[in-house]
Parts: sequence; C-alpha cells; structure tokens
Amino acid sequence: MLVRKAIITAAARSQRELPLQTLIDGDGNKKSLLHILIEQSLAAGAEEIAVVVWPGDETPYAQAAGPHASSVRFIPQPEPRGYGHAIHCARSFTNGDPFLHMVGDHLYVSAAPKPSAQRLVELAQSERCSVSGVQPTRESLLSRYGTVGGRRVPPRSDVYRVDTVIEKPTPTEAEQRLLVPGIRAGYYLCFFGIHVLTPTVMDILDRMLAVSTDRPVTLVDALAELARQEQYLAIEDEGRRYDLGAPYGLLIAQLALALNGRDRNEVLSQMVELFADRELRGIGPGASS
Repeated sequence: MLVRKAIITAAARSQRELPLQTLIDGDGNKKSLLHILIEQSLAAGAEEIAVVVWPGDETPYAQAAGPHASSVRFIPQPEPRGYGHAIHCARSFTNGDPFLHMVGDHLYVSAAPKPSAQRLVELAQSERCSVSGVQPTRESLLSRYGTVGGRRVPPRSDVYRVDTVIEKPTPTEAEQRLLVPGIRAGYYLCFFGIHVLTPTVMDILDRMLAVSTDRPVTLVDALAELARQEQYLAIEDEGRRYDLGAPYGLLIAQLALALNGRDRNEVLSQMVELFADRELRGIGPGASS
C-alpha cells in the first residue's frame, strides 16, 4: 500500500479564508498556510494533491499555493453537505487509492525528526490500513474534537487499534465508551487533524450520502463505520495543532512556527523585551495597581 495522493479540505464557508493567511515559516520565508500544508504533504510522500474549495475560490487558492499551483487540483464542493461530503468530492481524484488527508484551517508543528504527516504515512503503509493522528486531550476540551477508544498495539506504546469513534462526546459518554488503558485519568485520545485513509472510507461515504439528504455527513461517522469493517489504527502525535479559526489563532500559529524555527532566539528576546516594557509601564498582568 503506497500513499501517493493527498486531500486538503478548505471549503467550509466560515473558514475558507484561513488557508490564504500569510505566515513566516521556520526558515523565515513568507508563505500562505495552504502553501505550508502542500509542502508538508509533499514531504510525506504525496505526489498528487487535491484541495477541496468553496465554488469560485479556485483562483485565490491557486495564487496561495505559490510554485505548487500547477501541480495541485482544485475541486469545488458544490453544496455544503458536511466534512465527509467535502472529502467525497475528491473521489474521482483518489480513484480507489489510499490518501493522506489534512484540514486546511490548521497548522501542524512538530519538533520531532519526522513530521507528523510522514509518521502517519509510514505506519499506514507498513500496516496496510487507515491511520489517524491523535493526542491525549483533557476531558474539558472534548466538545472540540472527534475522539477514539481502543487498545494499545504491543510492542509500541503510541499505537492503538481503534474500535470506537465519537464526535465531540460528553465527559460522561467518554468515560463510558472511550477509556483507553494506559491513558491518564481525565484524558482521552482526540483527533489531531491528520489522517491516512483507505479507499473503504470513500465507499462508506458513498452509502452515507445516498441515504442522507437532510443533514450533513461527517467524517467521524464514516470513521466509526470504518472501525467496524477493517483494521483502523491511531498513533499518538508529539506535535501540536493550531486552529487558525480560534481567537488569536493566527497569532499563536505564527509564534509556534517562529519558536520552532531558525529565528527562535531573536523572537524570544523580543518577547522578553515586550513583557519587560509592559511591566515597567505598569500595564503588564503582574503589575501592581
């Protein structure tokens, strides 16, 4: 099983401008978030990339893709039928092949020797199955993420066989159905936002879309069905995901890139100066009244 294709979803109406935002990468170069995600996909081994966009956004997205525009296919999602439907719009692109999937409004930063997407691709290829990135997440944040339950796959301590998938569970539901042996109390395995998926996922989405005409089709529901049909693994990721749509999301994502890049010391120095200046002026959080 070789993973040579990637899908980046960026069609959500409320999030469609986020992949176009400009950041300074770890090498000090100005790039759009989309440009960075495309390069991460290529580094993971993808040779063909599709970006699912809001109809009419093809031109600005091609501009944001920079030098990669000519080798990326832009696929419109004709109607807002959900996250799962957005992925399904690229069915003809995948053409029965496995694929890497990343969401277009998140930045992924890792200090590990291998980037997050590459680790997932390597595991999926060696085990010949779907793999999702997950992170232990405290229960107070469960309302933000899809969450999985399962068991560790020896001898590795960071890989799990998934048997249950629930979208944004309540803490009670998570405690009843998503406890994973070895994960500390009050924490659960939540999606990181990167997946490597087999063609079975497209088949499942086919069936779901055929019977669902009045509600959005989610990827989480498809993954829950996938876990019932074939081996499906999750791997803990040591990187961090940054949602550019969150309050101060763009600022925090930029800081994450800067602190993981060549200009880390300079950025830290300027931050210290900023905090010191605010303290001296009596406007910092620790200033006395």
